[in-house]
Amino acid sequence: MAFPATYSFNYYKGDTYNFVIRPKNSDGSAFDLDNFSEATFTIASSRGDSPDFSVQAGADINTESDVVVCGIVPSVGLTLNAGQYVYDVEIVNTDATPDIVYTLLTGVITVTEQVSGAAP
Repeated sequence: MAFPATYSFNYYKGDTYNFVIRPKNSDGSAFDLDNFSEATFTIASSRGDSPDFSVQAGADINTESDVVVCGIVPSVGLTLNAGQYVYDVEIVNTDATPDIVYTLLTGVITVTEQVSGAAP
């Protein structure tokens, strides 16, 4: 498999931010998501900390196009303070024993409190 990958991004507090992950096998073909029933996009203050559930973000698996769609909506984004957070996007196959969990993407989110326009 050709993951996990790293993707760091800037987020403006209270904005909507969406991104799509297209997991690939090591040969470059699309990774089959049919057996994966859950996706999580968790945000934490630092690597190794428990996810900060007040800032839980969303992730959905689309098995028809083999993509995972992730997003931060304004109601969640408003709970983030300015600064940096780490995040992980994982998929889970709950039909396997034990569950199979893959981390698809990991990175840093830099949150900006306020955006101001250019001075006249």
